[in-house]
Amino acid sequence: MSIENTDTEIVGDEVVSNLARAALFAALTGAFAYVSFPNPVSPAPVTLQVLGVFLSGIFLGPLWGGVACGLYLLAGALGAPIFAGGAAGIGVLVGPTAGYLLSYPLAAAVIGGVVHGGRTPVDPGAVGLGRLVGGLALGTGVIYAIGVAGMMIVQSLGPVEAFLVGAAVFVPAELLKIAAAVGIVRSDAMTAA
Repeated sequence: MSIENTDTEIVGDEVVSNLARAALFAALTGAFAYVSFPNPVSPAPVTLQVLGVFLSGIFLGPLWGGVACGLYLLAGALGAPIFAGGAAGIGVLVGPTAGYLLSYPLAAAVIGGVVHGGRTPVDPGAVGLGRLVGGLALGTGVIYAIGVAGMMIVQSLGPVEAFLVGAAVFVPAELLKIAAAVGIVRSDAMTAA
C-alpha cells in the first residue's frame, strides 16, 4: 500500500468518525426535544433542543457541529419525530418555530468557531470560561435573531411583539441551558484529568 492510499484512508476514516459523532449529536438533540414545556406567552415551547445545539458546537467544532444540526433538521423533515413534542415533517420547518430550527446549524458553527478559536477543534475543557460562555451567548443570539425574524414572517408580528413572545420570555431558560452546557464541559474536563 502506498503512502498516498494510507493518507486517503486516514482522511476517510476521520470523515466517517466525525459523521458518526455528528449523527450521535443529532440524535441527542432530537432526544432533548422531548423535554418540552409549553410557554403560556409564546407559540414556541421551552425545550432542551438548544442544549443539543450548544453541545454540538462545543464538542464537535464549527464544521461538524453545524453538520450535526443539519442532520437533525434533515431527519425531522423526513419524518423522524424529533422536533419539539415529537413533531415531524417539513411543515414544522415552515411553521411558527421554523426560524429557531433553521438557525441551529449556523448557531452550532458560531459556537464551535468561538469556543475552538477557529475551524480546528481543541479540547473544550481547556477553553477559558469567558470564551465558552461568550460562544454560547453568541450562539443564543443567532438562534433568537433568526427565530424572532421567522415569527415576524410566519405569524405577521411586529418586531417588538415578536421579540417579547419569541425571545425575552425564554431568557431564564437559556441562561439555565448555558449553565448546564458549561457544567457538562467542566465536569467532563474534571473526570478526564
